[in-house]
Amino acid sequence: MRDFQLSLHAQKVITERNINIEWIDRVFSNPDKIEYDKKNDILEHRLKVIEEYYDRVLRLVCNTNEKPILIVTAFFDRRMKGKIK
Repeated sequence: MRDFQLSLHAQKVITERNINIEWIDRVFSNPDKIEYDKKNDILEHRLKVIEEYYDRVLRLVCNTNEKPILIVTAFFDRRMKGKIK
C-alpha cells in the first residue's frame, strides 16, 4: 500500500518521461534530500539519486496537505546532478 497518490499531471509526466514507478516509491519513501518550496509552504520537494539511471536526481514535488500525500509532478532535475550524495 502506497502512502501517496499521483495527480493526473504526475501520472501523465511519469508515463511521458518513462519514469519507473519503483523509482517514485524509492524517492518518496527514502529521499536523499528534502527541500521546502520557496513560494508555496504546502509543497515539499523530495530528491534522490537514481544510480541505475546514470546517477540522475529524481525530484518529486509533493502536496503535504493532502492525505495521502499528493505527488504533483516528477522530473529528473539536471541542476542537481552531482550535488547530492
